[in-house]
Amino acid sequence: MRNSKMKSSTPLSRRGFMSAVSAMSMLSLSQWPGQAFGQGVGVDAFLALSEKLIGQDSLPQDIAGGMLSAFNATGKMDNISTLSADTVDSDLANAIVAAWYTGESPDPDDLTVLAYDEALIWQAMDFTKPMGFCGGGVGYWADPPEA
Repeated sequence: MRNSKMKSSTPLSRRGFMSAVSAMSMLSLSQWPGQAFGQGVGVDAFLALSEKLIGQDSLPQDIAGGMLSAFNATGKMDNISTLSADTVDSDLANAIVAAWYTGESPDPDDLTVLAYDEALIWQAMDFTKPMGFCGGGVGYWADPPEA
């Protein structure tokens, strides 16, 4: 029969405790599949999904982080997680594309502009530029455009 007052064979030292805490914090930085833990997707996965939906590479990661936070605020993280697993949700896919092209937050309760001059609309409308954005040097507008 076991002794109910068993002593621990090795007491937890401060160094052991700090090592365990450090290891746990490193696990939070690893790329575990979002659906496996029900936590949605990370910024890198959202960025990859956005690039796939838009058909464009090199989207800004900082803007993707802001958009992902805004979609999280609207409660769409589980939907984004399933969309990244090739499930069709055209409304959500259109909302992601619209957020990238307009630069506006998809959260109707937060009217933040996530990207103004980086919004993709300016690439689609190459005949114009964002208001307040200089198109060239002083007097650039006086010369006709290059053909």
